Amino acid sequence: MSDTDTDDGEGSERETSEQPVLSVENVDAGYGETQVLRGLSLSIDEGEIVSLVGRNGAGKTTTLRTINGILPPTSGSVVYRGEDITSLDATATAKRGISLVPEERQIFPELSVLENLRLAAFGGAEDDEAYAISVDEALDTFENLAERVNNPGSSLSGGEQQMLAIARSMVAGADLMLLDEPTEGLAPYIVQDVMDIIEDLNDRGITVLLVEQNVHVSLELADRNYVIDRGQIVWEGTSAALEENREILDRHLGVSV
Repeated sequence: MSDTDTDDGEGSERETSEQPVLSVENVDAGYGETQVLRGLSLSIDEGEIVSLVGRNGAGKTTTLRTINGILPPTSGSVVYRGEDITSLDATATAKRGISLVPEERQIFPELSVLENLRLAAFGGAEDDEAYAISVDEALDTFENLAERVNNPGSSLSGGEQQMLAIARSMVAGADLMLLDEPTEGLAPYIVQDVMDIIEDLNDRGITVLLVEQNVHVSLELADRNYVIDRGQIVWEGTSAALEENREILDRHLGVSV
C-alpha cells in the first residue's frame, strides 16, 4: 500500500510464512452511488486479534459487511483460508465459519436465551474443522445467561444481549469472528467483562477482527491494529507502536493515550 504509513520497527513485523486466515485485497465497496471503501487491503493470521479503528464514517462497519457477504464489493477480492469468497453471500460465509456480531446485536427478542442459542447452532458452520461449542458449554461460559436461560432476549440488559450475540456465534461454529463495536453503550464494568470474553474466545482458538470506537479497548486486546480513514488503510502496526504514534492517534482517531 504505497499511500499507507507503516511502522519501521515493531509495527511492521509479523509472520508471513503461512497463508493468512483472511486476506482482503484492493476492495472497493459502497451503497448505490456512494463509494465507502477505496482499495482497502488487510490480512489476519491464524489466532490473532486484529482491530480496525477509525473515526465514525471511516468505513469500519462496511469492511465487516463486505467480508461476511452482506455487501458485495465492486472490485477487489476477499480470500478466506485460500478460498476466494468475494462473491459469496452472508449465509455461505457463515457456513464456512465466518461470523459477524453486529453492533445492533440482532438477537431474537421474543425467543428465550436457550432458543436463541439452539437456533444459532442449527444454522451454523458446516465445515468439520470449524470450531464450535455446545449450547451447554456456552451457558457455562456466560453465567449471566445461564441464570436467565428461559428469559426472552428482550428482557436482557445491554451487556447480556451482547453476551448472547457472542454466544450465538460461538455455538454456530465461528472460526473467524467479526465483532462490530462490542462495548458500545455498555457500563465500564461490563466493558471489562466483554473484553475478558473476547480474550477467552481467542484462547479457545477463534481468530478475531475487532471494530472498536473505544481505542483503549483495541490497544489492550489487539495483536495488531489497522487504522482506516475515508475507506482506506492509512496505518498498520502493533498496539505498542500505535500507542506511541501520537500523530496517527490525533489525526485519524482524535484521541490521546
